[in-house]
Amino acid sequence: MRRIEAAGLTLEPQTAAHADEMFLVLTDPAIYTFENKPPPSVEWLRSRFERLETRQSAEGREQWLNWVARVPSSQLIGYVQATVRSNGSAAIAYEMCSSQWGRGLAHQATEALIGELIEKYRVTLLTAVAKRENLRSLRLLERLGFSLATPELHAEHQVEQSEVLMYRKVSSE
Repeated sequence: MRRIEAAGLTLEPQTAAHADEMFLVLTDPAIYTFENKPPPSVEWLRSRFERLETRQSAEGREQWLNWVARVPSSQLIGYVQATVRSNGSAAIAYEMCSSQWGRGLAHQATEALIGELIEKYRVTLLTAVAKRENLRSLRLLERLGFSLATPELHAEHQVEQSEVLMYRKVSSE
């Protein structure tokens, strides 16, 4: 993994050393409106980040790529991540602290992630899951060229009733 410079921010490969700063980002209650919950402690988060530093699943079939997003003031504002599979597909996710919403930073970070996945990891199909009610996330994915997946793909990916699977095929041009 490499550091990625994007317009207005930097994506750094996530390490356990980011846990203290990211704990502050990930305890923003606004980001849990639709799902999940904040990490229980800095120690728990550090341990999780240490496990993710392997950059692969236990059986070695998937690459786990995680970057933290930093703005020029050097503040961490969130993360982008991808699970890359050997078949050329990748599931992406992202999270930004609510103080940064509406500034285009999630778009820039996710666009940079997608560019890296296409260029360096040769990904040809991107997927993302969002809660149906999370209109902000769904709009972001649409602006990034994602479309609503078919009911068959929803079933294949075991998407919950409250979620939407979005996908983007990467052209070979």
